Amino acid sequence: MDVAQLRAFLAVAEELHFRKAAERLHVAQPPLTRTIKQLERELGTTLFDRNTRSVALTPAGQAMVEPAREVMEALRRATEAARSAERGEVGLVRVAFAGVSTHPLVATLARRVRSERPGIELELSSQNFALAAIQKLATRETDVAMGRWDVVPEGIDARVVTEDHLVLAVPATHRLAGVDAVQFAELLDERLVSLPVDEGSVLTDRLRRLAQAQRFLPRVAQVAPDTQTALALVSAEVGCLLTLASVAANQGDPHVTFVPIAASEAEGLPDVHLRAAWRADERSPAVRAVRDSLLGIDQLDEPSAPDGSRSAGSRVR
Repeated sequence: MDVAQLRAFLAVAEELHFRKAAERLHVAQPPLTRTIKQLERELGTTLFDRNTRSVALTPAGQAMVEPAREVMEALRRATEAARSAERGEVGLVRVAFAGVSTHPLVATLARRVRSERPGIELELSSQNFALAAIQKLATRETDVAMGRWDVVPEGIDARVVTEDHLVLAVPATHRLAGVDAVQFAELLDERLVSLPVDEGSVLTDRLRRLAQAQRFLPRVAQVAPDTQTALALVSAEVGCLLTLASVAANQGDPHVTFVPIAASEAEGLPDVHLRAAWRADERSPAVRAVRDSLLGIDQLDEPSAPDGSRSAGSRVR
């Protein structure tokens, strides 16, 4: 029994008229009659009682109608599933992201995928640092990565999705809390909070480079495992923290103030922009659809500030 035979059987069973069934199937009546006879021979039973004036289902034919419909519906669903997958409308896409500054963008992406492509399931994986996210991408443990990297492995494509810059987080009572911009030389005797140096964070690299340019070693009072903990230490007046403007935009602790690093200090340093990355040989339509959706986000889905401005960093394509 094949699909063509089932389709022919259902057409005759529903029309109870060979000519009308043939017209419905866009075939000539004799081939349709031969198909039904062949099916009956294979089943070893008669499916239709027919004479020159009428066609009726036998008990065997009646018993076969619903199972045949179920088979055809399953075939339709299978066909549609394959076509939907090819169009990037269904599938599992794993997204690894690093740092609290990525959270608004990840949330916007998830909402838009759920709205525009509900057949795609997003598996979101938060990493403390961007190095872990790019390693997961390189080892095919994730499909899209978001983070800040100075170098991406061979075979990985990356694009800036949010521009960013360095700021200094200081306690609200700190002497630098009211300045327009910080010259890094002013931190010579300051106690600093740092992220772990062995996790590949661009911020620990920039801290080292900025201090090195001023010919001093940073006085690290405490190492924090992640940015949220580091900001809590700043709030507790343990020390100052080199961080990102995008982090500042999403913080509401009144005991922490963010001051820009002087533009002259950052000259010659690699940027700290947020990037999205994916494998260059990616073939999954669903992954490509999520990637394109991410790159197409012009602004974050978040409430405006009272003055009408938005708190997120500048989005670029």
